[in-house]
Amino acid sequence: MRIASWGHAVFAVTMIALGITGVIQGHFTSTWTGILSSARGQVVLTYICAAISIGCGIALLWQRTALAASRVLLGCLLLWLVRFRVPHIGIAPKSVDTWWGLGDTAVMVAAACALYASFANADRGRRIARIFYGLALIPFGIAHFTNLNDTAPLVPAWLPWHVGFAYFTGAAFIAASVAVLTGAFARLAVTLSVWQLGLFTLLVWGPVVVAGATAPQWTEFVTSWVLTAAAWVVADSYRGTPWLAVRSNHLTNDGNIASAALAR
Repeated sequence: MRIASWGHAVFAVTMIALGITGVIQGHFTSTWTGILSSARGQVVLTYICAAISIGCGIALLWQRTALAASRVLLGCLLLWLVRFRVPHIGIAPKSVDTWWGLGDTAVMVAAACALYASFANADRGRRIARIFYGLALIPFGIAHFTNLNDTAPLVPAWLPWHVGFAYFTGAAFIAASVAVLTGAFARLAVTLSVWQLGLFTLLVWGPVVVAGATAPQWTEFVTSWVLTAAAWVVADSYRGTPWLAVRSNHLTNDGNIASAALAR
């Protein structure tokens, strides 16, 4: 077995669990959503996605197959992002779900890219992964402001100033995005964003699940867990980087790298 980090292990096991859930339930799990209800072949695609999750998740844990698995997973998630997430911008550009779903898949792409870069020892891949992650955090932050009526009630009852916490978490996502994209305190920002996602999973959805969650609430819990695992992988890509490192040319260099990669 090849375990590059705790984040790698948690992410791989999470992908396996997602795949098994998809097989048992017979419908798309939180990672593989965004297909229009009128689309054909959804049943077949459901099980293909489940097989990808299980197969790549298992292969990520083995040294001989980890690199290939990360490459396959990255390709599939990129395809999903372009084919099923991006078109929603034209269909419902003002919908929170459109942009949240786009960010959700972008975080998964970032995690797969970070793993591939780790196994291939490719600095360019790490930088591209961080760009995806930084951009993905923007809709998360904005949603806390534009969807305040749904966000504030999710703050645990034992915490004061629910609206204030909703604004704070939204601002924290946006601040983390700026830090990642500019390279200013990026490692610290990504690590704190992982803690924020993890605490959200534990403090908000954990009690709901224990009390008896509905199907939509279970979906929210799983989504939050998966995002935490994926963000953890991106945070691991900063190992060896100073916590308070500032690189003023980070955005320019990474933007050029991303543009070159897309041009190919």
